[in-house]
Amino acid sequence: MKYSIIDIETTGGNFKNGKITEIAIYVHDGKNVIDEFVSLINPEQFIPPYITQLTGISNEMVVSAPKFYEIAKRIVEITEGSVFVAHNASFDYGFIQEEFRALGYEFKRDTLCTVKLSRKLLPGYSSYSLGNLCVHLNINNNARHRAAGDALATVTLFEILLSKNHGVIMPLDGNKYFTAESLHPELSMECIESLPEAVGVYYFYNENKDLIYIGKSKCIKKRVLTHLGTVKAQKAVRMKSEVASVDYYITGSELVALLKESAEIKKHKPKYNQAQKKSKVNVGLYSFKDRKGYIRFNILKNDGRTTPLNSFETLKEAKVFLANQAERYVLCQKLCGLSDSVGSCFQYQIKMCKGACVDQESPELYNIRARKFIDSMVFSQSDCVIKDVGRNEDENAVIAIRNGKYMGYGWVDKYQTINSMDQILDFVSAKDDTMDARLIIKRQIQENKSLKIIGLTEEQ
Repeated sequence: MKYSIIDIETTGGNFKNGKITEIAIYVHDGKNVIDEFVSLINPEQFIPPYITQLTGISNEMVVSAPKFYEIAKRIVEITEGSVFVAHNASFDYGFIQEEFRALGYEFKRDTLCTVKLSRKLLPGYSSYSLGNLCVHLNINNNARHRAAGDALATVTLFEILLSKNHGVIMPLDGNKYFTAESLHPELSMECIESLPEAVGVYYFYNENKDLIYIGKSKCIKKRVLTHLGTVKAQKAVRMKSEVASVDYYITGSELVALLKESAEIKKHKPKYNQAQKKSKVNVGLYSFKDRKGYIRFNILKNDGRTTPLNSFETLKEAKVFLANQAERYVLCQKLCGLSDSVGSCFQYQIKMCKGACVDQESPELYNIRARKFIDSMVFSQSDCVIKDVGRNEDENAVIAIRNGKYMGYGWVDKYQTINSMDQILDFVSAKDDTMDARLIIKRQIQENKSLKIIGLTEEQ
């Protein structure tokens, strides 16, 4: 984990009309400072006398200093892949974001505020200003109100906070961060620190080596720390207290992670995955032709014996989906089972239905749109490979579909040419073709535009 510990000086207290006059950045790897950047900045506006009196930075000093756009690239590069740390982080982060915004660039980093962290980990002080904390904690700062002096003081403060939190501080969702309070005594900080910031599946075990929870995340480390951080729900608190060890499996592909998580929850049935043990696909969307030749749709409870076009957790979710798609493909609400009117459907009356419900549109014309809707919910080709990112730059994840059925997933060399299903299956671990797996794949195809679906007769 890397942290960019930053301090800035400015022409005023409001980033909407103020500008940065100095910046200091010290990159910390959790143990030591490994890189640094310090520079005056020409703000291209007047520095008021009271600011000069406070910081010692005058208009004359910044005349020959680089303008912000001249050092912007360096700021992006040195802070890449790190957490933005500052004392009163919203101030420094807000100013820097505004400077980048003026250049047409969005500067975005996870942030940690050492004021908030100090209040949590160092309780009891009347003031948590940097100056007050330096006095109480014997932190030397010979250059107060200069970027380098205050940033280096913040580095020392951050190292104190790291030691108070067992060497791990990471921002989580919202304004939360990981704290080592109330963890199981057998859960080592080395185990937590070694977790990867990668896509995959993670596993929680209790002190008896029983698997108690399985989860999936785009960032394993961050998600695990969310579970082990400050939690309030009774179930979450109980689980946190039982986690004695953590294991993980990197997939690279989010689709593979979702498929692996779903299958393994069903296989192992961890006690804290109660909501996920049972199939989430309770109802399905089916199609049939009526006596007049129109393609109709209905929503039925999944019985496990027939494969629906699409599956949903609830009847309401299914109806909302079908209603939206009926509007998109100009399908009749009555033929979709969404209207029980005796005559024409309401949409026909407001000219949003072409009249299949009252024989005003032929089955041949209506079914063209109905089939397009069906095609959008099934795999585009009966034999195909879905390619996704791999676990490293030299490979791709592959998900095999044969005769319209899910066969499994695996990984291949990025430049591997595959010409047949038998060839791809040599790289794939066989998996069950469940409704849950099909739903996961279909939803990812709809939502993840980076997936590549390739027919086996095409060039790889």
